[in-house]
Amino acid sequence: MRESLTIEEIEGQIVDEFSLFDDWSDKYQYIIEIGQKLPALDVGYKIDENKIKGCQSSVWLHAYNKDSKIYFEADSDSTFVKGEIALLIRVLSNRTPEEILASDLKFIDEIGLRQHIAVTRANGLASMIKQMKLYALGLASANQ
Repeated sequence: MRESLTIEEIEGQIVDEFSLFDDWSDKYQYIIEIGQKLPALDVGYKIDENKIKGCQSSVWLHAYNKDSKIYFEADSDSTFVKGEIALLIRVLSNRTPEEILASDLKFIDEIGLRQHIAVTRANGLASMIKQMKLYALGLASANQ
C-alpha cells in the first residue's frame, strides 16, 4: 500500500472489500478477523486514562504524534469492537490533525455498519470516533 493514499481512498478500499460479502453475518465475521490482526497494545497503555468512555466493552486507545501526524494503537476485550477500532485506525492513523478533523468517515454507513449494530455498540463506535478526533483537536491546538 502506498503511503500517500488519502482518507477517502482508504475508505473506498474498505467499501470495496465489504462489497464482496452479500450478507451481514459475513461482514460481521470479517470485522472480527480484522480485529484479530490488530497488533497487541502494550499493557502499559491499558490504563484508565486511555480507556474510552461510553463503550459497553473495554476499549483502550493510545495516540501519539510523530512528525506532525497522529498514530493510533488500540485494543478491546471484544473481538468485534477490536475490529471496529482497527478499521478506524486504518483510516485515521498516520494523518495530520486537520485530516482527521475533516474526515466524514462515510465508509461506516456505506458498509452498513451503523445500521446493523445495537444502539449500545453504535454509541461505543461514536465514542471511539469522538476520542480520536479529540486527540487530533488537542494536537492541532498545540501546534498553533
